Amino acid sequence: MPALSPTMTAGNIGTWQKAAGDTIAPGDVLVEIETDKAQMDFEFQEEGVLAKILKESGEKDVAVGNPIAVMVEEGTDVAPFESFTLDDAGGEKAPPPKESKEEAAESSEPADTGSKTSPSTLPKDAPKQESAPEPQESESAGGRLQTSLDREPSASPSAKALALERGVPIKQVKGTGPGGRITKQDIEKYKPAASAAPSAPAAGAAPTYEDIPASSMRKTIANRLQQSMNQNPHYFVAATISVSKLLKLRQALNTSADGAYKLSLNDFLIKACAVACKKVPAVNSSWREIDGQVIIRQHNTVDVSVAVATPIGLMTPIVKGVESLGVSSISGQVKDLGKRARDGKLKPEEYQGGTFTISNMGMNAAIDRFTAVINPPQAGILAVGTTKKVAIPSTAEEGNGVEWDDQVVVTASFDHKVVDGAVGGEWIKEFKKVVENPLEMLL
Repeated sequence: MPALSPTMTAGNIGTWQKAAGDTIAPGDVLVEIETDKAQMDFEFQEEGVLAKILKESGEKDVAVGNPIAVMVEEGTDVAPFESFTLDDAGGEKAPPPKESKEEAAESSEPADTGSKTSPSTLPKDAPKQESAPEPQESESAGGRLQTSLDREPSASPSAKALALERGVPIKQVKGTGPGGRITKQDIEKYKPAASAAPSAPAAGAAPTYEDIPASSMRKTIANRLQQSMNQNPHYFVAATISVSKLLKLRQALNTSADGAYKLSLNDFLIKACAVACKKVPAVNSSWREIDGQVIIRQHNTVDVSVAVATPIGLMTPIVKGVESLGVSSISGQVKDLGKRARDGKLKPEEYQGGTFTISNMGMNAAIDRFTAVINPPQAGILAVGTTKKVAIPSTAEEGNGVEWDDQVVVTASFDHKVVDGAVGGEWIKEFKKVVENPLEMLL
């Protein structure tokens, strides 16, 4: 079992893309593995032949380092490996205790950073178990406990996204891909059964709810956000900002681009965040404990994490060094990172870290404003609502009429351990200033 992220201690086996006897080339996808962060493809980096699969699809909580398959050199006879077992491969170690796994999953950084801020160290009064509990047979079904991978069919990220968009019940779709994997084409061809509707009233005793197993990704999100709310004293600063000049600048640039780029309002807001962070560097900082010493680390570059909704949960890919990037470069990176986040193709270093976060729900016209939870160990996050047209007194010399102004409400959440209230207010002031006078981004 490979370690596909710095915090991974165990993983679940998804669909095997190769069968025993298949030849493997460097870069071939061998198997899907569900980590504590996402479901990822494990690409093999050596040449060889898959002689034996030791862990079948659906196996859960396989510890990192445990054997999952046997590889041999090309040309080797694989027939003798048919009876090869886990014991022949040296056996397997027990998965790590649940507490350790969760604490590791909550950290937003690789272990070698020395940061101890994100996971809390809680007293453990209960005695430690000498060994992990043995798997138990289900009393109701007479078989082994059903895993989340068994309950949810294997599907490609694009198929999951399309099913979510169209409201297709993915459990009712028959996959035509390798190993029964559900593809995007299967979702497009899906037609609900005609007999499904009349059968519902007949099940009078059927439950009125559905229990959906929490994925590793969902557990990690829940743990980290709970830790953030418990350990970081949040306070919120809101401001109403005029974006009329910014929208006119955006329109002019897109018109003159001749298709080379298409800038969004969010691209400019990401740049504005970097400008404000450079002017108020206390916000571009984080609270850390290193070797028992508490420090506040102030970052020299502004790496903005951009919240992206994906079929498996919220991801925050990072646009690095935003203070030195042009808006067109920011736009290109956001589009690329967002697409790969939704497809489950991000590398760990592309979503771990960051110095500030922006979460924009402006695409939903029903949301005027909202507050966001800080992404530890960062000290701030900006929540952006939708753009509204507001009547304001006219600036024209004649008459006392009104004119329409495009406005947006932004709400910044700050960690009071790092950022005092007055400092947070100064950051919002600088952000508002640069957004309402967008040419200042060039300075």
